[in-house]
Amino acid sequence: MREGDHETRAGLFCLFAPETNCFRGFVPQAASLSFPAPPFDGAFLSRNRMQRKTFRKPPRTLYWTTLASAAAALLTWALVSRFSELPAFILPAPGDVAARFWKALTDGSLLVHTGVTLAEVLLGLLAGTLVAVALGYAVAKSRLFERLASPYLVASQAIPIVAIAPLLVIWFGPGMFSKVLICALIVFFPVLVNTVVGVRAVPRSLHDLMRSLRATRGQILRRLEVPAALPILLGGLRIGATLSVIGAVVGELVGSDKGLGFMVNAARGQYDTALVFVAVFTLILLALALYGVVALLEKNLLSWQESHE
Repeated sequence: MREGDHETRAGLFCLFAPETNCFRGFVPQAASLSFPAPPFDGAFLSRNRMQRKTFRKPPRTLYWTTLASAAAALLTWALVSRFSELPAFILPAPGDVAARFWKALTDGSLLVHTGVTLAEVLLGLLAGTLVAVALGYAVAKSRLFERLASPYLVASQAIPIVAIAPLLVIWFGPGMFSKVLICALIVFFPVLVNTVVGVRAVPRSLHDLMRSLRATRGQILRRLEVPAALPILLGGLRIGATLSVIGAVVGELVGSDKGLGFMVNAARGQYDTALVFVAVFTLILLALALYGVVALLEKNLLSWQESHE
């Protein structure tokens, strides 16, 4: 194996330094392999990555379409609330919701409850993702462990999280830990499945190539399995980021004295429907923000894929 040899099936470019008989790793294959193999001095990889790091901007019509659809929905809501003659505690007008939002924002209650829910979501997402990735890698690499753990993993998802949330609150109390645990449980399974699928999607020929280059187990994990599984893993993380918001709200609805779920419960008991709308819209913004962060992370980590499209 010489420096510049490549494996086209997985779209990875293999670097091997013959003078040191040392495996250097894999980098994404360039759009064309007709160029001569340069010496591995680090500068070539840096220049090549900078040339391929071109992001496609969404078309401007996409923004206008999104704004137009939001404006149409807002106008429909305003017309229905005005001409249906429904009382404000059933369907408040957009203006009433905006006024209630400003009041909750200025008195600080909205920021306090949003901060509590956001902390629960982030901690639960982090804990669920770490445990899911570790177990998913073990399941993907060991058929015996898969046969032992699969029944319990599937059974954990057969029970709705709403059904076990009261038990978790009773066992661990109404504090933050029970909400973080509920978030982690609801995030766990989609990230686990995507991790297993991503690790098993690595071609066996690349594993054989790595072993022929005398790569260590750590190099195989870092240079081959992680880059190959990353696109599928990040897809699962997108799902988990939105589900984590649901987990936090479920826990707060069951038992809590802080958070956006508690705000919904309190406003419902007082027939303050405008405040319920404020809390719901804030939850939507949280989910969209988390989804956007994961999408931006995916865009940066997988920027080399866009040069091949």
